[in-house]
Order: sequence, then structure tokens, then C-alpha cells
Amino acid sequence: MLIKKPSDIASSEITPKPAYLSRRKFITGAAAAGTALAGGLYLRNHTDGGTTVHAGGAKLSGIVKSPLSTTEKPNSFQDITNYNNYYEFSTDKYEPNGLAKDFRTRPWTVAIDGLVKKPKKLDIDTILKLAPLEERIYRHRCVEGWSMVIPWVGFPLSALIKQAEPLSSAKFVAFQTVLAPDQMPNQRSSGVLNWPYVESLRLDEAMHPLAIMAVGLYDEVLPNVDGAPLRLVVPWKYGFKGIKAIVKISFTDAMPPTTWNIMAPNEYGFYSNVNPQKDHPRWSQASERRIGEFRKRPTLMFNGYADQVGSLYAGLDLQKNF
Repeated sequence: MLIKKPSDIASSEITPKPAYLSRRKFITGAAAAGTALAGGLYLRNHTDGGTTVHAGGAKLSGIVKSPLSTTEKPNSFQDITNYNNYYEFSTDKYEPNGLAKDFRTRPWTVAIDGLVKKPKKLDIDTILKLAPLEERIYRHRCVEGWSMVIPWVGFPLSALIKQAEPLSSAKFVAFQTVLAPDQMPNQRSSGVLNWPYVESLRLDEAMHPLAIMAVGLYDEVLPNVDGAPLRLVVPWKYGFKGIKAIVKISFTDAMPPTTWNIMAPNEYGFYSNVNPQKDHPRWSQASERRIGEFRKRPTLMFNGYADQVGSLYAGLDLQKNF
């Protein structure tokens, strides 16, 4: 195994560790360096040549293959479920899988309110029947500089939005994660993030065909560690926009707050589109390390989805609106 000295580790390998932060400050010291690189090497050396590792969970039926999927080879189930940011459980990437094992996803309801004609509260089983389930193999790019290819199972977010019939005055969609400190250890701590976790999209972003609500992975029910029972997936944005364990969706006419933007607005903007030309203040975003690979690869504009989503940002200064 190649082991790098701290002096050899580029700033792009630095992973923010909010467990060591107050709500107002980030610690930028060397303690967090090397996490993404070490994780990639660990997974490469502890998986059997890329063979898919199945969870043995409940199988989902009637899944349609989507033409919107990438043809790139997905990461294994083991990669996806064992190298994961889920700060409600832990700031360590390997711990959430075990800590989330007994997280309760039934019963589960999602409230839809705000600027809509039809406010609703839907249970997860009703949500699962709103539209045909599709396999969406998407590139996933973390703001920390690592990436994966993930075979999600889900349905267009637009199908859920249409159930509520947003008013013409609605411009944004806000999402909220469950608040369950009895099950999520870090929600009992005031030194990690502000809870519950919140995220948001512009309404036109949310209605885009690429934006989905994920309910599965590798044709099985979504694992707890990946945001069960319902999470957002927006493949042209950094992964932290993909809010997990959603319990509330609200429609507003003003830009809602988002968790990481509250934490550090100069580092994590509202849009958080993948943009190799807009560096994070503490590291470059020009390249990424695909989990399971040694060498970096160039990061693509909008994570490779520029042809599909570029028109959403026509005329928008992406250096200021990052």
C-alpha cells in the first residue's frame, strides 16, 4: 500500500470534519487531511476486484432501466455503503453503516406544505406507488474531492411535486431530514451541525428529469446508511445536496436556508453545482478521485451533465452563485 506523508498530501484531499467545529468555525488543520485518499485505497484493497456485494435486503420489483443512466461501471454495494457521509450518525465515513443498522424507517410519512394547492401527508408506501421505479446509474461527486458511480432506484422528483400542485408563486422547494436524536447519535450534539438537516432547490431544478427521489440501491430497498427510506439525488450537484431520510417538503417564494450554507456560506453556496472552475476556498475542485482508483481524473462541468442542465443557469454568474 502506498502511504503518503502529510507533506505529500494535496489540499484537494482534505476532508472537512465538522465534529471538531463550532457552529461558526471550521478547523482547517492537518488532522482531517488524507481521508478521501485513504478511503479510496482501503476500499480498493478490501473488495474483491470490483465484484458487486449485495445486501440481501428486500428486492424491489418492476424496475425500469432508464436511458438517463451513465454507461460507466458502478461502484460495488460495499463501496457505496461503507464510505459514506451521514453526519447525523457519525463524521467518520466507515461508522454510519453500523450505527444506522437499526434505524427505523417504518412507519414513515412525508409532509408537503407551503405554496401548494394540495398540502399532503403521504406515507412511504403511497410514495412508492406514485411513479414506476427506475434504475438511474448516476455519477456522484462529493465536495471533498472523491466520487463514485451509483445505481440508484427511484422516480422523478417531479412526480411527487405534481401531487401537491405548487402555486405560481412557488419558486423554491425546501427539504427537511427527520429529527430523531434517540436514533441518530450526532443529533444529540450541538457541536456538529444545526439539526434537523435542511436543503433546497429552485423549483425548476427540482422539476428537471434528472432530479430523483431515491428509494433503492442495486435493485434493493435503500439501505439505512444511504438515506432510507427516501432521499434526494441531484447528480449535477455536490453530494451534500442529496438530503437523506426526508420527512418534509415545503414550497416557498424565497430562497430557503440550507445546512452547509448556514455553517460556512463562503465555502458552501446555495447552488453547489459541480464546477471544476470554482475551487473550494481550501482545495481545488478541478479533479477528483474515484473510489477504487489510484489516479485522479478531471472533474466534469456539472458532473458530466452539462448538456442536460446547463440551460438552467444561462446568464447566471457561477463564480458568485456557487
